[in-house]
Amino acid sequence: MILAASFSFNNGESVVKDRYPDLLQELMEAITGVNALDCKTKKSEEKTMSGDMLYSPAALNKQFKEQLLPKGWRTLRVRCEYATAYYTAGYVPKKLRKGAFREMDFINRKLGVEVQLGKYSFMVYNVAAKMTIFRNLGHIDTGIEIVPVKALADGMSSGVSYFEQFVWDLEKRGVSNIDVPVLILGFDDMERTPSVS
Repeated sequence: MILAASFSFNNGESVVKDRYPDLLQELMEAITGVNALDCKTKKSEEKTMSGDMLYSPAALNKQFKEQLLPKGWRTLRVRCEYATAYYTAGYVPKKLRKGAFREMDFINRKLGVEVQLGKYSFMVYNVAAKMTIFRNLGHIDTGIEIVPVKALADGMSSGVSYFEQFVWDLEKRGVSNIDVPVLILGFDDMERTPSVS
């Protein structure tokens, strides 16, 4: 894969480069270390792409783990203790959910990283909510969101979100005083990238 695009949200790029230049380098190496062709393993059952071989999010995520976990990155799960004090008087739930958690794909020192290859709402949640929660819990101070660009998303199942859409919304939303500095990185498959003459 190659790094195809980047967007600095809430001064994310300069904060990452200032605090974590070595970890940013490891992430760049991880992106280029992911072999896209090895991840084209999902046979489409969608009408518009029936039988086409698509990029598998699970295979891409697996390769990112293989690149980063041996270098000291770790996945972090935080248990959710849901409050019951807000139920209305007399309400008793049939079953309280146990074992709920929030998870960050990768953390090293105080840099949190999410590789998002799913629906659009997850990208927004990661940056606008999850990273703030993990910062408030003391686990991170800065984030990086790694997402496909549109050209790569077109080779995945329908509904996968992409860098260009995500950045448009973040620009229109603006920055809030609770937002974490986040660097958004868009990646693509090398085989589609035209050579420069």
